[in-house]
Amino acid sequence: MKVIFDTDPGIDDAMALLYLSKLPEIELLGITTVVGNASIADTTRNALFLRQKFGLVAPVVRGAEFTLDEVVKEEPAAVHGHNGLGDIDIPPVDEAGLHAGTASQFIIDTVRAHPGEVTIIAVGRMTNLALALRQAPDVATLTKQVIIMGGAFGYQGRSGNITPLAEANIHGDPVGADEIFMAEWPVTVVGLDVTHDIILDSDYLARLADEAGENAELLRQMCGHYAKFYMNVMGLSGVVGHDLLAVTYALHPEWFEVRRGAIAVVREGLAVGQTALWPAERGGVHSAWEGRPHHTICVGVDGAKVLEHYHSAVTRG
Repeated sequence: MKVIFDTDPGIDDAMALLYLSKLPEIELLGITTVVGNASIADTTRNALFLRQKFGLVAPVVRGAEFTLDEVVKEEPAAVHGHNGLGDIDIPPVDEAGLHAGTASQFIIDTVRAHPGEVTIIAVGRMTNLALALRQAPDVATLTKQVIIMGGAFGYQGRSGNITPLAEANIHGDPVGADEIFMAEWPVTVVGLDVTHDIILDSDYLARLADEAGENAELLRQMCGHYAKFYMNVMGLSGVVGHDLLAVTYALHPEWFEVRRGAIAVVREGLAVGQTALWPAERGGVHSAWEGRPHHTICVGVDGAKVLEHYHSAVTRG
């Protein structure tokens, strides 16, 4: 499976990148960065650092610094630390792996070079994808699939995390997100409805560090900061593996319960960033959803299988 990983590292992004480094089924073509969990300079630096630590060969491509809604958001230092990776020490990075050009153009060029073969896994704001669509609408029909980590649709009583209505990645660029849902590429949304079933508790992280070596220990150190946030906000003894679940879906969609329908994003106002599905089985359509293609959202997951798979992958030699 040929994959572009669009990311804003980010502690859970680091979890997903470690996962990707251990999956022979996936050919990682590129790591595109976007502003989000930290500034674009820091997310790009973090991607280069993780690329080197995890032994990845795919290039890093710097992406969007500003979102399409033209609203500057405060970086979530309380969640991911001031440097985006839990405030661990990050040495100067080797920029040899940094690809010239922009993330949106890299997406366009790569999809055109491999028509019908490229899966885009996007776990940050949707700005790079929306820019690629604006520049070259044909990427939608040439892309095999898009799997995003974002959104919350209210299944299992799950609501937003940045506001009571909105998940952080979608809230971060609601215009970009809404535009990708209006396009004809096959999109699957792995949102808070399912990601909160993927809890890496302290025992799980310790076992991973013991069995998977230096990189898993690095992950455990990053998660120290992340775990404080989840304890303070949710009373949770552990961390949520949001982004790794989008990678799991690429390999094992059969572990997920899904729904189909048209998706709209609220672009402004009190509910900005809210995602709403018009279910396919409902029939009819309100004007806000009229003309939108049907996409897939995940509403259930076998969390035990996911955590077992992540452990077995990361502990491979």
